[in-house]
Amino acid sequence: MNPSPSPAPILISVGTRPEIIKMAPLHAELRRRGLPVAWVHTGQHREMAQPLYEFFGIEPEHEVTLERRSGELSHLNALLLEGLAAVFERTRPAAVLVHGDTTSTLASAQAAFYQGVPVGHVEAGLRTFNHREPFPEEMNRELTARLSRWHFSPTSRAAGNLEREGIRAGVHVVGNTAVDAALQGTARVDALLAEGTPVLPAALDPLRQGLELAKWRLITVTAHRRENWGEGIASIAQAVAQLLEAHPDVAVVWPVHGNPAVRDAVHAELAAKVPALEGRLTLCEPLDYPALLWCLHRSVLALTDSGGIQEEGAALSCPVLVLRNTTERPELIDAGAGLIVGTDRERIVSTVSGLLAEPDGAGLQRMRDATNPFGDGTTSRQIADVLQRDLGL
Repeated sequence: MNPSPSPAPILISVGTRPEIIKMAPLHAELRRRGLPVAWVHTGQHREMAQPLYEFFGIEPEHEVTLERRSGELSHLNALLLEGLAAVFERTRPAAVLVHGDTTSTLASAQAAFYQGVPVGHVEAGLRTFNHREPFPEEMNRELTARLSRWHFSPTSRAAGNLEREGIRAGVHVVGNTAVDAALQGTARVDALLAEGTPVLPAALDPLRQGLELAKWRLITVTAHRRENWGEGIASIAQAVAQLLEAHPDVAVVWPVHGNPAVRDAVHAELAAKVPALEGRLTLCEPLDYPALLWCLHRSVLALTDSGGIQEEGAALSCPVLVLRNTTERPELIDAGAGLIVGTDRERIVSTVSGLLAEPDGAGLQRMRDATNPFGDGTTSRQIADVLQRDLGL
């Protein structure tokens, strides 16, 4: 007797670090239910991906090997389309799940659409209403919405954005899987540290000692968006230098993005200042997810142009100052958990200094106490409920 064929899998298709983090809790929930699920890594952040896969206990069944000959987005999209089409042809998935707004998101949705496979878009409906900020992400998510059957929106505002674009069917307001990942990940990091398991990189050792002994107030900084390259990154770095000079009890950790357009600008402004600040400034390689959670959990605030950190900060009650002129997560601002400050040096310095100077940290405490607009950590369960019902699993 021939064995029964394996059921068609729900295929999670992602390739960048933030996508892996945000889809890991959903993968775990589908697996916990015994549903057929597989993972394809689309190849962009391969070196950073492996530690994440180990942390979350994921072994991708499929991978697209990218042999990039240029940095052009069109070239990347063509490679992804061709590679993903081959994977989908082999696996014949019941559904393809994509996340957010990257090039791999759009290419995965396109490849699935071409083969008649239904697409589930996690974190659907985010909009800045400016196709150049962020670029190309804003258009990526709009186009992905047109290709998707299920739209898993993090908030009612995001769902409303879809409705205004004529998308009403298959929209589900479920919260954001970033909250699931941050809460579960922080608990795991704390448990590992309590067991004595090394979780943090050696680059953070001086900072850990300083926080324990000197009672510094920690600020986590990240900046990498394409629209901030050049003057924007330099201005942020100048603001950080000014804040460190003005506030002797403040320490900064800045995991510097590896792109030369970012790395060179940051080091040009700050590298020479590191020795004189005696451990209060840590410029390091990009942190893996556990270390980043550790930093955010201990920070009085975060300065970032990252969308993911806006969500992780809210999940961990860390006030977020957004280093952009717009955000596709206005719920953070409306809830009082974040502020938009852009990249102007004087505005960054005055806003941070004002918050740090308030008696008893009242302003920062109000931001910490704000209700998280991105959910309560049950997003993965809600998405799995919808898929299990609609796919008859």
